Amino acid sequence: MTPDPDRERLAEFLVRLRGEPHLAPAVFNAVESVPRRLFLPAGIDDPYEDRTAPIACGETMPGALAAVRIVAALEPEPEQRILEIGTGSGYVTALLARIVGHVTTFERYRRLLKAAAQRFRDLGISNVTPIFEDGRDGFASGSPYHRIVIHTAFPAPPKQFLEQLGVHASLICAIGPGDGEQMLVRLRKVGSRFEREDLGPVRYQPIAFGKADVL
Repeated sequence: MTPDPDRERLAEFLVRLRGEPHLAPAVFNAVESVPRRLFLPAGIDDPYEDRTAPIACGETMPGALAAVRIVAALEPEPEQRILEIGTGSGYVTALLARIVGHVTTFERYRRLLKAAAQRFRDLGISNVTPIFEDGRDGFASGSPYHRIVIHTAFPAPPKQFLEQLGVHASLICAIGPGDGEQMLVRLRKVGSRFEREDLGPVRYQPIAFGKADVL
């Protein structure tokens, strides 16, 4: 039988993940059950390399380790309801869906959303609601959420999203200038205030407005 190189690379990646602090077993299981190759464009040799990859509509998806770190930082648990802004390829969405109760994900590019939704179907993932909108205001009618993750940058903590968090909930997004390096932060709701934890420097695009019907 010919060895499957992707399985070998996945095994190597899982070994690397064991060196990551505070990585819950559920995250390991999600990584193992979601084939990253399905979410990548053709021509990439190692699906688990830690480099951003180009996807349709001029967008990119985070490297494998960066994606897992985002999922781990959300501290996902069963029965949680998560709001995601920026579906992209759907890889982070799929990892979360393997762990939590439900994910509502917004994407402003129709092409990206349709492709991600098909991947979810192919994997038998049925606890994701994909919505074709830019998500700039969140989704108040579905709040409160246990977790919110936004794959874009803001100049300051986005109040409209913080208001949609439940008790002891948290939000992850990038804070900083739209044309330079930002800080990926976790804002945890403690009573009526928010505690900020810096997770590391990133370079995200600022949140974009409007749907891209053509793409």
